[in-house]
This record gives sequence, C-alpha cells and structure tokens, in this order.
Amino acid sequence: MVTKKIISASEADVMTSNETGTENVFLCYPLQLDSCPKLQRRTVVKVAMYVFMVLMILTTVFGNLLIIISISHFKHLQSPTHLIVRSLAACDCLLGSLIMPYSMVRSVEGCWYLGDVVCKVHFSLDMTFCISSILHLSLISVDRYWAICDPLRYKMRVTNNTVTVFTTFTWLFSFVYSFYVVFSGMNAVGLEMLILQISCVGSCVLFFNKEWGLICPILTFFLPGMIMSSLYMKIFHVARKHAKVMSERVTVVATRGLKSQSSAQREGKAAKTLAIVMGVFYICWLPFFTITALDPFFNYFTPADVFEVVIWFAYLNSTCNPLIYGFFYPCFQNAFKILISTYICGIKDSNTLPFE
Repeated sequence: MVTKKIISASEADVMTSNETGTENVFLCYPLQLDSCPKLQRRTVVKVAMYVFMVLMILTTVFGNLLIIISISHFKHLQSPTHLIVRSLAACDCLLGSLIMPYSMVRSVEGCWYLGDVVCKVHFSLDMTFCISSILHLSLISVDRYWAICDPLRYKMRVTNNTVTVFTTFTWLFSFVYSFYVVFSGMNAVGLEMLILQISCVGSCVLFFNKEWGLICPILTFFLPGMIMSSLYMKIFHVARKHAKVMSERVTVVATRGLKSQSSAQREGKAAKTLAIVMGVFYICWLPFFTITALDPFFNYFTPADVFEVVIWFAYLNSTCNPLIYGFFYPCFQNAFKILISTYICGIKDSNTLPFE
C-alpha cells in the first residue's frame, strides 16, 4: 500500500478509557507505559477477521503461484503478453506472502510487534509490490492495444526481450520510489508535531502530507488508470468494428462466415474480459486512493476501521487477478487442469488435455 492509518481507533480507545475510568485497557506492550492500546474486539469478530484474511492470503499466494508455474512450465504460454502476466503474478504473490500476513495482525490486533525499522521496510515493500502491480496492469493494456489496434507491427515492437526490459524497469522504479519516499521522510514534512503527539510503542503508521497525499495517488493510480481506460476504450471500439466486419462476411461466404463469426465471438469475449479487469481494478483501488488524497486536507478524519477496510479492499485486486485469468482465459484453464491433475491428483495422462 501507499499509506496506512491505524491511529484513530487507538486514540479513541485511550479517550474512552480516560472518560469512563475503565481499567480493562489491554496494551500492545503491557510493561511499557507509552505502549499503544490494543483494539478491543469481540472474540467472534477477531476469529471471523482472521479466517477471512487467511483465506484471502492463501487464495492470493497459491492462485498467483499457479499462474507463475503455468507460464514457466508450458513453453507455448511464454508469449510477451504472458511474460508480463507472470511478472504481475510475482508482484501479487509477494504481496500475499510477505505483506498481507503482517498487515493482518496489525489490522485485527491494532499492534505492531516488529519495531520501527521493520515497519518502514514493511511499508516500503508494500508500496513496491502494489505500485508494481498497478504498473504491470498498465503494461498489459499497452500490449493489448498494440496487439489489437496495430497487429502488423506488433511482433516487431513487442518481443520477449522488450517485455523483459519494461518489466525490469517497472520493478526498479517501484522499489526505488517506495523506499526513497518512506526512508527519506519527505511524505511527513510539516507533520512532525502531529506524529510526536500520537506516537506510541507498538504503532506502525505512515502519514502523507498534503503535497505527497496528492502526488502518490496521481502518479501511481490516477495517471496509470487514465492510460488504461483510454487504451481499453480504443480496444473496445476496434473490437466492435472487427466484429461488425466479420459478421457481415457471413452473408458472403458460408464457410468463411462461420470462421469469421467464431473470430468475432472471441473478439467480443476478449473485450468483455478487459472490461472485467478494469472494473475490478477500479472497484478495488479507487476507495483507497480517494481517501489517501483527501485525508490530509480534512485533518485525517477517516476512522481506522474504515481505512483498514479500504486497504484490504485494495489487496483484493491481487487476489482477483489470477481468478480472472483462470476463469476467462481457456489457455490458463487448461494449464491449471494439467498441473493440478498431474502434480496434485497424480493423473499421469493429464498432459493430453488440449489447449485452445
């Protein structure tokens, strides 16, 4: 993620304790007076949160691992487009395995037990994987645009080596940008007094001032989102144009017409899949980046629980990506069947499954 916020609920717990005189305040570090209070939740709520988040983490990790293994194992899946998809799956898989488990404990308990340095590394890697995932989705949109709108020059423009260069740059940019922002502290300039007032042992908070509260969402979400939207709108237009031309050929030559109709159906299905990819992308990420941009201008008004919800909603995009490819792309469906049948169920003749 680009930012986290868990302080509001902790402040609310402390205020409630002071006003009511309640003594049952559980601290993250009971032996330290400056410890943050734990979030007070019912046991059934905590268990439900842990179950939901663990299932989400497992789906994210193993779903994306299945994508990575499928593309690596089957050579005919190693096209430039699928190499971008594999790199995207690596981003999402690392997010699920290295970031989401620690975020889960912080979200449920309201405490960070690993210290300030690990907190900064956690934020930096979180930003790295999330930004890299978004930029990979942008690369896929550019790739699909060239493939559908300029197919004659596509194979000359987009090769495996070209894709390797762009995906490497995407990873490096995401890594350098994220670690520089977090460890330089430029995002918190002007917020020193606020951070000093609310700091306590067991918190892991990253605030953005007004400037960086706008720069980060614009640079890492709204700009890539506009690029993807414009490219996919063009793709939809071209796909509909192709479908119309191909459907007209049915009346000219019967046999060719059937092939054209099938091709038109594939074009239409591809367009619908792109619409689903974009819809899931915006649904998952828009609430988070909207709050991130507005929060500094309204004195960080967003309640902690609301912020945690939008954070996990954004994580959901990494969970959905392999599900989208698995459900809507026949080549991945067949690859999944072969891998699961062969290496999990032990069916040796599963390699005869056809690929479309």
